[in-house]
Amino acid sequence: MTKIADIHAGGDLTFICDFSPPRGAALDNLDVAQSLAANCLSIPYNPGKSVYAHSAFAAHFLRGWTGKDVLFTVATRDMNVLAIQSLIVGASLLGLENVLVVRGDDFTPTELHHTMSVGDRTTTALIRSITAMNSGLDFRGRRFNPPTDMCIGATIDTNRTLESEVALTRRKIDSGAHFFVTQPGFTPDAPLRFLREYERALGGGPSVPIFFGIHMAAHGSRSFSPVPQFVIDDLARGSAPADIASRAIDRFIAAGITEFYLMPPVLPGGARDYESARQVLDRYMPSP
Repeated sequence: MTKIADIHAGGDLTFICDFSPPRGAALDNLDVAQSLAANCLSIPYNPGKSVYAHSAFAAHFLRGWTGKDVLFTVATRDMNVLAIQSLIVGASLLGLENVLVVRGDDFTPTELHHTMSVGDRTTTALIRSITAMNSGLDFRGRRFNPPTDMCIGATIDTNRTLESEVALTRRKIDSGAHFFVTQPGFTPDAPLRFLREYERALGGGPSVPIFFGIHMAAHGSRSFSPVPQFVIDDLARGSAPADIASRAIDRFIAAGITEFYLMPPVLPGGARDYESARQVLDRYMPSP
C-alpha cells in the first residue's frame, strides 16, 4: 500500500477520488470503484451524518477487491481518543496506512435529540496523538509494540479567514500532518489566495503536499458550499459536469498545481455520479 505523502512524487498529476462507503452490509458498486483511474480512493466518514459502514472497514474492503490505494477518515465529533486510538491500531492490523482526521459537521438541534457530540480532542490534538502512536505511545503515554505507521492527513478550509487558517495549517504540520486536502470548491481562486498568504506569512510554501478539492456539480446535485453562478449557467446550457470540473482543473494546472481531491456529484438520496468523475479522471490520468 502506498502512503498518500509519497504518491505525488515526481510532479505528475495525482488524484484522490472520494468514494462513499455502503449504507448496508454489502458494497455493490465494486466495478465502479475499479473503473476510477485515481491514485487513491478516499472513503468519507458517515456522509450526511447518516449510518454507513465505517470508513476504515469500507476502505479495507475496497482495497482487497480493487487493489487500489485507499484513505480512511476519522472524526473527532463522534469518538473519544480511546476509541479512535483503538480504531487506528485495528486499521494498522488490517494493513491500512492512510488516515484523514476531520472534525465533522456539527449536529443540528434536531439531531441532538437522537445523539450527542464527543469531541474530546481537537483535530490538531488528535493528529499529535496519532503521531505519538507512530512512536509507540498511546494517549496515556504507555508504550506498545509494534508502533503504528500511519500517514496522517488533515483538512484546510480556504474559505475561512486566511490568517487564522494559515496558522492552523502550520500547527497541524508541526503536530505531524503528512498531507492535506482542501474543502472542495469550484474554482482555484480561494486556494491560490491561501497559498500566497501562507508564503507571505511563513516565508515559503507548505512542507507537505496539499490535494486541492474539486467539487463536481450536476443537475440536482448537493453542494457543501455556494455554487458559483457560472456553474449554474453552464449546467443550464447543457455543459457536462466533467467539462465544468476539467476547466477548474486546467486553471489549477496552469498555476503549477498537480495534486487534486475529486468529489463526484452528490445526487438526491446520497447517490453519486461516478460516471462524470470517471470521465474527468480518464482525461488526466494515463491509461494502465
